[in-house]
Amino acid sequence: MDILAAIKREERKLEKQLGKLQHELKGVQAAAKALGSSATRELATAKKRVLSAAGRARISRAAKKRWAKIRAQAKKDHRRFASQKGT
Repeated sequence: MDILAAIKREERKLEKQLGKLQHELKGVQAAAKALGSSATRELATAKKRVLSAAGRARISRAAKKRWAKIRAQAKKDHRRFASQKGT
């Protein structure tokens, strides 16, 4: 019986959330309607941004350069600490 009561509580909680979301959706729809066709036109014209192969290559080279610098510094630090431990 405890499981059934827990399920019922969860159901009531979800129904309450659904009501809030529906109310919020109506508000957003009313705002879009008030803006008129300009709101729908802006949504339709939004395009996916595309990055050229050359752009991706530049980003890749820059990232590899940054990571090489980090790795070199870490290796240098490791050697310094290892030499201090040995003395």
